Amino acid sequence: MKSFKTLKSIITPLDKVNVDTDQIVPKQFLKLVQKSGFGKFLFYNWRFGDDEQIKSDFILNNPKYKNSEILVTGDNFGCGSSREHAVWALMDYGFSVIIAPSFADIFFSNCFKNGLLPIILSEKIVEKIQHETGEVEIDLENQLIKTPSEQISFDIDLHKKTILLKGLDDISQTLLYEKEISEFEKNSTIPSVL
Repeated sequence: MKSFKTLKSIITPLDKVNVDTDQIVPKQFLKLVQKSGFGKFLFYNWRFGDDEQIKSDFILNNPKYKNSEILVTGDNFGCGSSREHAVWALMDYGFSVIIAPSFADIFFSNCFKNGLLPIILSEKIVEKIQHETGEVEIDLENQLIKTPSEQISFDIDLHKKTILLKGLDDISQTLLYEKEISEFEKNSTIPSVL
């Protein structure tokens, strides 16, 4: 997993609430066995019509947002089923940060496990950020969002912050204790089975 320190990008405003994981990546595209390749299916039903033609009125189809790495959206983002593919699709598409007033619990947890930074801010501040037209900087170490007009602080659990700063997934975190685990295994006796 890549470490996250700072990021500068324009934002993509997705002014929708209760965006569920099936809207993020529809179920028919969950056949891939690796984490990559899901970006082309992100918000598929909103980006494409029945004839697979691009819907020009959807925000992600606006060339202006092509290289945006920050998605700013509404309340309860990532609700619905617990599919980790939703996080994979967002990251594969190019997003590194999602800002919303709230997230579904499992989606929120999956973000940290995969290196995607979810930031919770009040509805009022989220709405304000959605109207930013210039570049925004996300500074995880100092827990700041720097817009052209102001600095906004955000809260984050210290452990979650550390794993993002160091780029540690669940396996990497376990391997930090490899020496202790080996020592424990060496000194443990396994009872015989009758």
